[in-house]
Amino acid sequence: MTEKPILASASPRRIELLRSLGLDFDILPSPCENEPDMSIGPQAALESVALAKAETVRDMTGTDKLIIAADTSVLLDGAFLGKPRDRAEAAAMLRALSGRRHTVITGVALLRGPDNIVFSETTQVFFRPLTEREINIYTATGEPLDKAGAYGAQGMASLFIERIEGDYFNVVGLPVCRLGLMLARMGINILE
Repeated sequence: MTEKPILASASPRRIELLRSLGLDFDILPSPCENEPDMSIGPQAALESVALAKAETVRDMTGTDKLIIAADTSVLLDGAFLGKPRDRAEAAAMLRALSGRRHTVITGVALLRGPDNIVFSETTQVFFRPLTEREINIYTATGEPLDKAGAYGAQGMASLFIERIEGDYFNVVGLPVCRLGLMLARMGINILE
């Protein structure tokens, strides 16, 4: 592979996932902070945000390199749970998720010049009931503060997840299997 794509994200989880694939890439976080427009549906809303992030990086750099952008959110009762503003909001989100199923959706955009592939991946996550003490201990760690839905499946919150239906890596922040297939369509076959 000769092309070095750009990841339009500073997410440590996305960076780690791409590095685990052996992909060589540059990192240029997108300053775009569009809010998902729920009027077009949750998948389309996150796809639109991911595409806007990729377009912002393309416009900033003027490059024709492949840009990878993503936006992940937790959907509960028809509403997005983004990153909590503080520990109290994180605790409220965890109380809402306790003992329930919720949906994690990641919108992904691959953009090279005028060409793009935009898709989303949906995963169902089932939390066991949480005690108030568990919520307080977990929020005190600070781990939930930079994560959609106030938890990281790859961290301490793994203790809360009874099961996952769908792509685990999607819950972490990047649907790796599907991304690999879409990268191959854009001419980057990671296994070659």
